[in-house]
Amino acid sequence: MPRAIVIRAAGTNCDGEMVRAFQLAGAEAKTVHLDQLIRDPAQLASYDLIGFPGGFSYGDDIASGRIFAMRVRERLYPVLHEAIQRGCPMIGACNGFQVMVQVGLLPGPAAGEPWPTTEPPTQTVALRDNIAGRFVDRWVPITIEPKSRCIWTRGLHDIAHFDTHQLPVAHGEGRFVAPPEVIADLEATNRIALRYADNYNGSQNAIAGICDSTGLIFALMPHPERYLDWNRHPYWTRLPESVKRGDTIGLRMFKNAVEAVARMPV
Repeated sequence: MPRAIVIRAAGTNCDGEMVRAFQLAGAEAKTVHLDQLIRDPAQLASYDLIGFPGGFSYGDDIASGRIFAMRVRERLYPVLHEAIQRGCPMIGACNGFQVMVQVGLLPGPAAGEPWPTTEPPTQTVALRDNIAGRFVDRWVPITIEPKSRCIWTRGLHDIAHFDTHQLPVAHGEGRFVAPPEVIADLEATNRIALRYADNYNGSQNAIAGICDSTGLIFALMPHPERYLDWNRHPYWTRLPESVKRGDTIGLRMFKNAVEAVARMPV
């Protein structure tokens, strides 16, 4: 059974949901505090999947995810690099997305270029204040990019019923921004995994989630781990029964990653 680690810190509040997501997807999963991982980084080698959960790590002091990200950059990048080299899928949701872009895990090197071995990549994208300057907590419609190389969202664009293409969000700093050349590269290399259908927070190109060039490392501002069961949908009782026979898109994301690990050679 694949093993998943969910890395938490003070202020994290979605680690339990992410653990449950990995478990329902068929993995053994547990939370490990960031301090514990820093004391013993070698333990990361025993996990097949890595999750950076949502919440407000360290109270989002300075900026959202900043303290968590800087501690990871300074203390854990070498073991994360080893995980990347062995093809370990990673996911970040909301605060986890904010952390991963500041660490440099996303968008990562261009296709064919190696990951730096000792120092993490330079940050090239950011998540800024929502365009309206307010915290947003609601369900939002999304579109799945059919050509994306992301393994986590593979096949989700084939789900025909539009109402299932929704995910919950809860953030004040979720507006995706990047220099024009970075946006152009993300578009050209199919590293945009999903977009907002209404672009409520003003993200460039309506980007809601991106992946690295391998498709294994993925993060998004919405919370797929909060949409594992149909009864979490805002009007689930009105969805066609034929739709509810399958997995929610939130659960399907985690199943895609766990199944990808199960297919990897030992």
